[in-house]
Amino acid sequence: MSALHELSMTEAADAVARGDVTATALVENCLARIAAHDGKVNSVIRLDRDSALEQAAAVDKARKAGKALGPLGGVPMMHKDMYYRAGKVSTCGSKIRRDFVPKVTATVLEKLDASGAIDMGTLNMAEFAQNPTGHNAHFGHCHNPWQHGYCTGGSSSGSGAGIAARFFYGALGSDTGGSIRLPATICGVTGIKGTQTRVSRAGVMPLSFSADNVGPLVQTARDAARFMRVISGHDPRDATSAREAVPDYEAALNGDLRGISIAVPQEYFFDGADEVVVKGFDAALEAMRDRGAKITRLSCPSLRAIAAYTALVSRSEAAAIHAKWMRERAADYSIHLSSRLYGGYPVPAHLYIEALSRRGPLLRQFCAEAMTGHHIVATPTLRTRVPTLAETDIDADAANWSRFMAVSANTRPFNYLGLPTISIPCGFDDRGLPMGLQLAARPFAEARVLAVADAFQRVTDWHKRCPAL
Repeated sequence: MSALHELSMTEAADAVARGDVTATALVENCLARIAAHDGKVNSVIRLDRDSALEQAAAVDKARKAGKALGPLGGVPMMHKDMYYRAGKVSTCGSKIRRDFVPKVTATVLEKLDASGAIDMGTLNMAEFAQNPTGHNAHFGHCHNPWQHGYCTGGSSSGSGAGIAARFFYGALGSDTGGSIRLPATICGVTGIKGTQTRVSRAGVMPLSFSADNVGPLVQTARDAARFMRVISGHDPRDATSAREAVPDYEAALNGDLRGISIAVPQEYFFDGADEVVVKGFDAALEAMRDRGAKITRLSCPSLRAIAAYTALVSRSEAAAIHAKWMRERAADYSIHLSSRLYGGYPVPAHLYIEALSRRGPLLRQFCAEAMTGHHIVATPTLRTRVPTLAETDIDADAANWSRFMAVSANTRPFNYLGLPTISIPCGFDDRGLPMGLQLAARPFAEARVLAVADAFQRVTDWHKRCPAL
């Protein structure tokens, strides 16, 4: 067997189920790696060491007694610190909620518990899930495991960095403008947001009513398929959650791209793109073409309007959610976050309503432009090389604003559209930092997105590479 930290989430779960390794051994290995290396990564906020070992012992006891384990039985995980667990502090990366103890547990955590996963604690994140870089003025910035001082991507910074560093095998992130996919691409791991409403948001600190998504960061597309199967589905506690049936995503992974047509929009996604990113993306397209996919470059005029409306919706809704705290505790926010929230208050109500009302028509237009005769839309996840934390620190220098916002330019449109979208590793730039491939499909076509991502990973090894910590 591979070294324990080299196992993917599904490999770890299957190894425990077979009796090849104990859950206790997995937890102990994760704890040792965190102790050895998180001092320079800063991915962890709360580590529940004793509880994790107790959970592992219970899994091992159950298996020894001949009981069937769940699909994630014995797998150590940690989660972005915005998922409520009754009786445990949930900070949302903020000063304001530094001592907040919820009375409820998030539905997705309950589902993971039922699957046998082991919850080891909570992870660093952007304050209130609102920045794409990994900065946090209250808990310290999270650092890229590939190179210290570089962005991890945000807002699920600890989730992406911790998976890359092999501190645990699966992590929940959240995605309002790219906050799963950006840490995935920047840290060289796999991250997926499902169709809007595919996964319950009950018991999760909100940022945007219309754009928030719950989803995993993991090593592989197969991991993502199993994880999404566990957490997806309607939840009576979340009236917005979809009632669509949840297929067996893992069963759809056949490695075959023959007959798959992939569209590459020529507008917007390549504006100001770095040459090394474009070359890496083109190489990824060729790998899929070699696997049997058809690649078509086409025009999507709707993208300009989509990009504009995306910002209106998320900014207005975040301002509304934080209105009471902004009136009473504005000084407890970091400078860049309070300035972004203030920017939402002058937005006229008619523009916000216009942005919401145009969402359906623009989704139909985009699907007509990009997906008529095509199964997948492909873009770079990040159009530039990974920036440093200093280059994107807008608290230190407002001149960094354009570089800061460019980080999430390619991910935000898919939140407004509500489409299932994944980011997978597709190479490294000239400085040895990861690059990502972004794949999207029609609503509720998560299985298609996962199947294409898995087929790509069967002929590449980018997702297997681990930083030398």
